[in-house]
Amino acid sequence: MSDSTLTPLPNTKKSTNFRWVIFATMFFLLAVNLMDRITLSIGMPYIKEEFDLSPTTQGLILSSFFWSYALLQVPGGWLLDRYGPRKVITGALFGWGFFQAIIGLATGGISLILYRIGLGAAEAPVSPSGAKLSSTWLTKSERGRGAVIMDSGSPLGVAIGGIIVAHLIVLLDSWRITFVLVGIFTMLLGFVAWRILRDHPNQHPKVSEQEVAYINAGNINTASGVDNSVPTKGLGISWFTMIAIMVGRASWGMVYWGLLTWGPSYLAQAQGLQLAAIGNSTFIIFIMGTLGCLFSGFFVDFLVKRGVSYNIALKSMLSVSGIVGLSILYALATVTDPDLAVGLLSVAAFFMMFGSLYWSFPAILAPRDRVGLVGGLMNMANSCAGILVPILVGIILQATGSFESVIVYFAICAGFYTVGTLCINFNKLPQGNKQYASQK
Repeated sequence: MSDSTLTPLPNTKKSTNFRWVIFATMFFLLAVNLMDRITLSIGMPYIKEEFDLSPTTQGLILSSFFWSYALLQVPGGWLLDRYGPRKVITGALFGWGFFQAIIGLATGGISLILYRIGLGAAEAPVSPSGAKLSSTWLTKSERGRGAVIMDSGSPLGVAIGGIIVAHLIVLLDSWRITFVLVGIFTMLLGFVAWRILRDHPNQHPKVSEQEVAYINAGNINTASGVDNSVPTKGLGISWFTMIAIMVGRASWGMVYWGLLTWGPSYLAQAQGLQLAAIGNSTFIIFIMGTLGCLFSGFFVDFLVKRGVSYNIALKSMLSVSGIVGLSILYALATVTDPDLAVGLLSVAAFFMMFGSLYWSFPAILAPRDRVGLVGGLMNMANSCAGILVPILVGIILQATGSFESVIVYFAICAGFYTVGTLCINFNKLPQGNKQYASQK
């Protein structure tokens, strides 16, 4: 009797696709992650008046998040390789929720900087954790989708977070209470992450043996038959490719973080929008970014499934992304109509968010035991852009009193993003320790 009760279970689990629940969870967590970051940018028009902050000081405050965030990317990647994403992500949620909440208790510019440094430290391992999960949960042909499903949470978090935060500040008439509420919500998500996430498919009770076998069969490291228990020496990829990845990602980050941190101020000062309209415009711009992000990942996987090499598929998509972004941003520099400005920024966001494909690179290029480290180095470059660009924009604004030069600077960065991407070598993919397969 007991045998007959148990026999249907393999058939019941045969069609499980729980790996997409994992990446849907990461999508949601990344959305909250970026919502927490955008709160300060949305609230800055109020905060700068309360604390009498100059543009340069505002730039320092907006930049301070990335000081610790960039510094801890490589240690964060090491923690992921050593302890696994489940523990690291859960701890990060409690940490960054706490610092987000106490920003509401700030008394001036110095305390804002200190709390933002704490927030950056706690958030440091979150994005690289997606690359780590991709290497263990997804097959070779699914990693483009996995990268963009996860990373599309970033622009969606900005879009929805921007409109929620803006309207909460107006409704509660307090940026401080808004920060506290967002921080508490984030800490509660730590329990959700611990319950849902696992480091490997075979550790999750809701994943069938058939799904584990499917993932292993389609995983370039596992399918090679090479013993991956032998630690990889160095990065597992060439330093030329690593530097190209870092240049491309940093240049992309200059545009993304520049618009994220100073975009609301641009809409307020250069285009004359009020706070509620800023929230609505931010929503439109970054929803378009979310759609562009998702389109790029699904389309790249579509190409790879039909025999197109990663080298051609990724470089083609990302070159289009950079060239279109450069053109639109350069044209935007002289636009004075608010509706046209929001429209152009929306189109630019759609194409620039193809850059989320970068999160597929660590799992595609690096051996499994170096995915966290390579992802950490890549995100460190992105984070260094996050450090520099708010300060540079503040200095440019203080020197010129206009956003025109700022937008031209963003266009130049989009050009470097294209060049960096074209220098990445996707023609050799890791099969195991010191072994590579040439991709035709």
